[in-house]
Amino acid sequence: MKIECIKEKFLEAIQRVEKMTGKNVTLPILSCINIEARNSQITLRATNLDIGIELSLPVKVVEEGMVSVSGAVLSQFLSNLSKSEKCVLESSEDIVIISTDRTTAKIKTQPSEDFPVIPKISDGVSITLEPQSFVKGLRSVWYSAAVTSMKPEISSIYVYYDENESLVFVATDSFRLAEKQVKIKKIKEFSAVLIPFKNVAEIIHMLENVTETVELMVSQNQISFLWNSTYLVSRVVDSSFPDYKQLISKETKTEVVILKQDFFQALKLAHVFSDSFHQITMKIVPGDKLFEITTRNNDIGENKNNLDAVLKGEDVTMSFNYKYITDCLQSISTDSLSLSFNGPGRPLVVRGISDSTFTYIVMPMNK
Repeated sequence: MKIECIKEKFLEAIQRVEKMTGKNVTLPILSCINIEARNSQITLRATNLDIGIELSLPVKVVEEGMVSVSGAVLSQFLSNLSKSEKCVLESSEDIVIISTDRTTAKIKTQPSEDFPVIPKISDGVSITLEPQSFVKGLRSVWYSAAVTSMKPEISSIYVYYDENESLVFVATDSFRLAEKQVKIKKIKEFSAVLIPFKNVAEIIHMLENVTETVELMVSQNQISFLWNSTYLVSRVVDSSFPDYKQLISKETKTEVVILKQDFFQALKLAHVFSDSFHQITMKIVPGDKLFEITTRNNDIGENKNNLDAVLKGEDVTMSFNYKYITDCLQSISTDSLSLSFNGPGRPLVVRGISDSTFTYIVMPMNK
């Protein structure tokens, strides 16, 4: 194989696919990028067996062929070359030679026949959508997913299509739950899917700067995204997401309406004095117009903060994990938010005022 290309365009493509390579010591081929030269273009492939990518780039193909080379080494070498340099990449036996006007490098290769096949979905449900809508949905909820794989169904992002012509994104770790509805064009069919949490960051990274529409396809085992010259595919979880709707209370016994920025600043201040469990205590007494946040740490001290808010309903005092509450504020676009309580021991429901597309619930702490 022998190709000639512009270094900057080649490096940009290499850096995009290198993020999908694996770090499996027993399968060194997963740390490689597979490069195939054919028909005046190269196709770059990378996978860690959970997520994979295939990207095509026009180049001058002198000799067709295929090679698999360490993605990290290739990326590091190219990123340290001068910007204007042209590259010649040529394979010879078990090495690939990269040369410019000033520099030559020889990098050992792995057998290309050992490189895994990037799966292609042929029998799934396909829809076309704006990628920013999908990214927005993922970003709004993914922090609520469980990070361990003990229960695959909750270490995933659940995506389904509802009767309101919205894609609904849901994530939970059993202590808190986030739901985001994103309006899209009406579609005939969409199969609900569980996207593994560990793949979500890479999906967001790949889609966040895409300006053209994306073809999304879902099958029983994979979800894929196709745009321009890029194909991204992720494994999906074969399981059932919990019936979460029953957790969202339809009644409210106590409500607090407060400016988001005031609430965020109060939580940041409270966290200075919180204990190892990140516990904060909220006390609401509507009759006295009292909304108080208290934190106490036996080794540091304590803090009480009274906030201006609109209060109504019953008196209530409950404790929560500070981090669980602050995480959701990034997903609320309105200036004011509503904190809804349904009595001691019941979850707190957080929403933006006049925004029904995002719902967040947090279980109280018993300690």
